[in-house]
Amino acid sequence: MSRTTRAMARLTLFVLVVIIFSVGFFGTAPRATQAQTTPRTAFVHLFEWKWTDIAKECENWLGPKGFAAVQVSPPQEHIQGSQWWTRYQPVSYQIQSRSGTRAEFANMVSRCKAVGVDIYVDAVINHMTGVGSGTGVAGSSYTSYNYPGNYQTQDFHHCGRNGNDDISNYQDRWEVQNCELVNLADLKTESDYVRGKLAAYLNDLRSLGVAGFRIDAAKHMPAADIANIMSRASNPYIYQEVIDQGGEPITSGEYTGNGDVTEFKYSTNIGRMFKTDKLANMSNFGTAWGFIASDSAVVFTDNHDNQRGHGGAGNVVTFKDGKLYELANVFALAWPYGYPQVMSSYNFSNGDQGPPSSNVYNGNTADCGGSNWVCEHRWRGIANMVGFRNYTSTAFSTSNWWSNGNNQISFSRGSLGFVAINREGSSLSRTFATGLPAGTYCDVIHGDFNNGSCSGPTISVNSSGQATITVAAMDSVAIHGGAKINGTNPTPVPTTPPSGSIAVTFNENATTVWGQNVYVIGNVSALGSWNTANAVLLSSASYPVWSKTINLPASTAIEYKYIKKDGSGNVTWESGSNRTFTTPSSGTVTRNDTWK
Repeated sequence: MSRTTRAMARLTLFVLVVIIFSVGFFGTAPRATQAQTTPRTAFVHLFEWKWTDIAKECENWLGPKGFAAVQVSPPQEHIQGSQWWTRYQPVSYQIQSRSGTRAEFANMVSRCKAVGVDIYVDAVINHMTGVGSGTGVAGSSYTSYNYPGNYQTQDFHHCGRNGNDDISNYQDRWEVQNCELVNLADLKTESDYVRGKLAAYLNDLRSLGVAGFRIDAAKHMPAADIANIMSRASNPYIYQEVIDQGGEPITSGEYTGNGDVTEFKYSTNIGRMFKTDKLANMSNFGTAWGFIASDSAVVFTDNHDNQRGHGGAGNVVTFKDGKLYELANVFALAWPYGYPQVMSSYNFSNGDQGPPSSNVYNGNTADCGGSNWVCEHRWRGIANMVGFRNYTSTAFSTSNWWSNGNNQISFSRGSLGFVAINREGSSLSRTFATGLPAGTYCDVIHGDFNNGSCSGPTISVNSSGQATITVAAMDSVAIHGGAKINGTNPTPVPTTPPSGSIAVTFNENATTVWGQNVYVIGNVSALGSWNTANAVLLSSASYPVWSKTINLPASTAIEYKYIKKDGSGNVTWESGSNRTFTTPSSGTVTRNDTWK
């Protein structure tokens, strides 16, 4: 399922009202009474939250604010211990963890879904516990390579290198995918038995209403193994953790055929730009910087790993950077690249520290912004930019780019939204071309919009689309059509293709070998104009059928073929003459083909 399709599908079918009494960065929970009807295009990682707290947060905050989903911590039984990483050492696939019971988990999924918020589970399927023995948090006993009812020694890799089976050379593909990641028992994911056990776990979660999965440590499993496991798991949405900062044989591009991939280069580069470089240099931030294609990328300013110095950390910006962190997130949520994940943290003084013992919620009040739970997703400048991204989703490009050549920038999202960011020590005052229709708009960085009125400052746009704005030092301003004074709340965005286009679905039945992906290529620019470098990657979610829906020009003679590419860039063309058809003037087209 494409991100556009996912976004358009996330329309709320209930009535919500947002009553916000927030001051500064943080706000108290709004009441849910008014519909959030635009597509939902950003999600949040509520790291180490309990299931009971997440259920309340969906109802009180995430649903009204328009978040698409929550990434939750691994729900399976894990080893005992207070450190955060104990969650990533599975003992069994019982849904019993530090965050709560199976019943509490199921209740959370149901309540979040009722307010339009999906649940994405952090799925640990590459490994089990570290070498040793013990008892999990649900009472299951285990010893090295022996997990009763699940796995025995023969179900794990024993690579026979380095004395302790650990990975030591990340330039050796085989070692990275067959040896142990920091002493964790490495599952033999090429085994049909192991694949079946993993798929059964994922399908159990799917039966409880889970919509998608973050595939932890995906880089340590061949892409074909993940594809096989997911083909047994009811076709969920997935995004795969592949830490690819360049210079290693395993790349993020190998995994895009399975689904989305976490683009870690985005995180390190946005951190570098906001901390030490010039924002003026970000006018083409995205694929031109060596990132994977936007519609395959899950992006973030920081995540639970790299904010602790792990995961190819680099110069990462985190909540500990204060206002700078808010500005980076404002940019990330305004900029048209990827599927953004907002991080929601707890305070920590060392990289191993586990979550606070206290719940986030005390009754109906959330303990956010104090010494325990940071809750960056509630910072007004971040929370309200989710609504900005939702409203501007159909204008997925920038216009009216401006910079002062240093660290003051602004840009529009077509005629739907405008943002200005000032990362300098003095204020910025000028007349900007916003691209928006004439009217008065709520500055959603500093105020909350509800029922046609704004709790903060407003900005007037004239008939030429211009606005005279002052942006304070180390601050930002954002306006959009869904927050127009005396206007209505956002309305659903049409799901039809652009004017003059036809949605064509290509379904190609093709078997591949490890490392290969299938692409479609053809005689129009949307199909790469016969340039193999620009061919369109198809999804393998329904392997051996590879699929993708592409908007092609209407009433046009189309010629196309399918090709296979491997990780080394080798291209194999299917045989025979070009396939042909003519797009109609309206409607949709489906092409069902088989490799020849």
